[in-house]
Amino acid sequence: MSKILLVEDEAAIADTLVYALGREGLEVRHVALGRAALEVLAAGGIDLVILDVGLPDMDGFSVCRELRRSSQVPVIFLTARSDEVDRIVGLEIGGDDYVCKPFSPREVATRVKAVLRRTRATGDGADGSAASDGQGDFAHDAAGLRIAYHGVWLDLTRYEYGLLAALLARPGAVLSRAALMDRVWSDALESGDRTVDTHVKTVRAKLAAITPASDPIRTHRGLGYSLDTGQR
Repeated sequence: MSKILLVEDEAAIADTLVYALGREGLEVRHVALGRAALEVLAAGGIDLVILDVGLPDMDGFSVCRELRRSSQVPVIFLTARSDEVDRIVGLEIGGDDYVCKPFSPREVATRVKAVLRRTRATGDGADGSAASDGQGDFAHDAAGLRIAYHGVWLDLTRYEYGLLAALLARPGAVLSRAALMDRVWSDALESGDRTVDTHVKTVRAKLAAITPASDPIRTHRGLGYSLDTGQR
């Protein structure tokens, strides 16, 4: 049984979500504060977090940033704000989905199951002990779900890894945003081209932290993206 941590300070919303998720066969633990959530997560054993952005002690984005220092457990944000900027911020810091209030508890349950299916399909949480496949400046440990650049293992979120792995699978080939959406975000709801662009930006920043003078991800205006692995 998958274990869900619900971080929500409004009791009425929390009660309806606990009931809806429980009917789907999910075990739910509920806390109302960000700090309490971090304590639970530090103990381990949580498969997914439903995280309200507007918490009384610290905002959900701050909780996610702190969580991402040590864990890639999936996070679905809940928020009363529908601004695109907030959605992009949530994705950039490692969120897996974003649900705006008011919402149907069944919708949240559907999104939770979709993210859990994707997590199981990609095998998140593997120890990464398998051999790596070298491709120019990159090394891809597919079993361990990790990618190295110039010998440095990248700290990638789930979607960042999926994006870079898709480009790495066909070095030099131009992949359209639609193709990348289909390969990386096939189970995500209400995601669009901007999602791809946002994740390209965050992956580029992580690559630039290793080699500031080069950008292996090529933008092809009106077409999509390709990857130069440096292999000659």
